[in-house]
Amino acid sequence: MIKTNYIVVFILCYILFACNKDENAVQLNNSLASQVAIHEIEIDNVIACSSGSKSNEDTVITYVYPRPDATDIRYYETSAIDVDKNEYQNYQQISIEPADFFNGYLKKFTRNIVEERWVIITFFEKGKLHLSNPIRVKHRTKPTEFTDEVAINTSTENMPVFVWQDGIYEDTKIYFQVISDLNNALLSGTYTFQRQFQYYKTDNVVLNITQGIPPQLNPIKSYNFTLMGVSEDNWVNLFIEKNFTP
Repeated sequence: MIKTNYIVVFILCYILFACNKDENAVQLNNSLASQVAIHEIEIDNVIACSSGSKSNEDTVITYVYPRPDATDIRYYETSAIDVDKNEYQNYQQISIEPADFFNGYLKKFTRNIVEERWVIITFFEKGKLHLSNPIRVKHRTKPTEFTDEVAINTSTENMPVFVWQDGIYEDTKIYFQVISDLNNALLSGTYTFQRQFQYYKTDNVVLNITQGIPPQLNPIKSYNFTLMGVSEDNWVNLFIEKNFTP
């Protein structure tokens, strides 16, 4: 009888161990660390940032620029904010599909998140796994400010100048400007450290994702100006949208 009990206990322990092993294997396979371990990687080589939502305080939107050869775009996040942001084992893949933004020129992941955390976006390009910098989600402590406040000077024909101010947050490091038409097609996408941009001059542009030469603006048509003011840890502090005629 005692021997039988030992056998039962042994079988139960084996089953529990096997289940735990399987669960750990699943977790490992979903982790960013598992991908980094088997691929050649390029770090800090994906342009991405996150913002809050204008309509829902629980929603976080993560934007990514998929270069023309990018494939298999993936979204990873940590379970909490108080973990090592540089430890890839802390990031688990969340199976959500990116949606088009500016007609697919950019992509975005929309997700409801209760607690703040870290996010990394990856994609494959020319056989390598490319990773974004860690993105600090701050929708609780620093909700994104949405506004239409931008000064637009149209005195120079077809070359309007956009000037803006920082909003309620003072830690913005870089500004991403998009000029698009009313069909939401991106005409130019540029980054500046200065709070000013002129279409289409690149004197103060520090990063340019415009593909080719953008078209000349038509003075009888309307266009959209979109701006994201981004902090050093890739959170969008300021989001400006404004319709204009050049």
